[in-house]
Amino acid sequence: MSVAPARDGRASSTSRLPTPLATLIGRFDANVFDAPRGPLRIRLAVAREAEWDVLVAHGLATVAPPEQRPDALLTADAKTWTQIAANATSGLRAFASGRLSVRRNLHAGIAFLAATSGANEPGRLRFHSVSTSSGSLSLMEAGTGPPLLALHGLGGTKVSFLTTVAALAPRFRAIAVDLPGFGDSDKPIGAAYDARYFADAVAGLLDALALPSAHLVGNSLGGRIALEVGLRYPSRVDRLALLAPALAWRRDRPGLALMRLARPELGLVQLAPRGFVEAIVHRLIPGADKGWTAAGVDEFLRAYLTPSGRAAFYAAARHIYIEQPDGEQGFWTRLGRLRADALFVWGRRDRLVPVAFARHVAQALPRAQHLELDCGHVPQVESPRQTHAALTAFLSAPAERARA
Repeated sequence: MSVAPARDGRASSTSRLPTPLATLIGRFDANVFDAPRGPLRIRLAVAREAEWDVLVAHGLATVAPPEQRPDALLTADAKTWTQIAANATSGLRAFASGRLSVRRNLHAGIAFLAATSGANEPGRLRFHSVSTSSGSLSLMEAGTGPPLLALHGLGGTKVSFLTTVAALAPRFRAIAVDLPGFGDSDKPIGAAYDARYFADAVAGLLDALALPSAHLVGNSLGGRIALEVGLRYPSRVDRLALLAPALAWRRDRPGLALMRLARPELGLVQLAPRGFVEAIVHRLIPGADKGWTAAGVDEFLRAYLTPSGRAAFYAAARHIYIEQPDGEQGFWTRLGRLRADALFVWGRRDRLVPVAFARHVAQALPRAQHLELDCGHVPQVESPRQTHAALTAFLSAPAERARA
């Protein structure tokens, strides 16, 4: 069976490649696939049958034998692959429903689905990088409406907002970014990785994208960063949607003095073997080998197991822990100065940011809106339908409704 030439690329031929996979590779579009760090090996597996590798380099997609460890592994049964090849949006739906597994490098795996979907309309899902004052930042975006920038949590990546980008793209230009130090963005050694640093990086990204302002949606650490952007750069923020945002602790923190002395640069040294770290993560996180949780763990490990990624993770985590809650420059004092309309989404089963924080926010920001959901710390993944409906309503509402 011959593989058709690809748009902006090409694919080799093989008589054994199933027709659905040949169809996907044959319509590979390099314009929506960002592989800035050289060749990527993507393995396509038909469950319980066979597998093939696709090498992506220099705008080309080439079929190769599955000889080395792949960067990304996509697995589905034959029926699902046929459906993916027949419909431009079936790939993401199959992934969201669990019928298609994407492991190891989600950026590469999801970008491959986008690049082989056959979609060519304005606002189609695409992956690209942007040079900013904080280095090169990796983006995933779709849609053509008012701009919306999504900021992931500690240890996460832009792919944690995949369903959000897909859900909001019909109304917004939805952009998810790998923050500096995470995912496929640059990881400058020695950067502060505190709220101010990240807020400056977001402002620099808006400059690079020529966006005077945007809605900001942030989860966990991303929520804290969104608030900091709203406080430091009020004219750059339209509305804020905070999903289980990381907030300064109100109670005593054990070991605070020691944490202030800790040096995140120690993360440049990996004291434990890779296998040991992976085993600990999988023991600590229930279901770490299944579905979205497995994909999230893969993304965390992909950055954490690099020296600069570990240093960034430790530095960001340290600043969350030691942030001053009170005083003139304390977080809760400053929060009361926020001007942007804000929606806070809380998870009743969140063990990291308890829903009890809502009353502290209400005292500081009486005009803010609040929504409680029966989920944990990542509402956009755990309760996507309710979260995205709330985001759409809040971000689309006239100003007088948003302030109600």
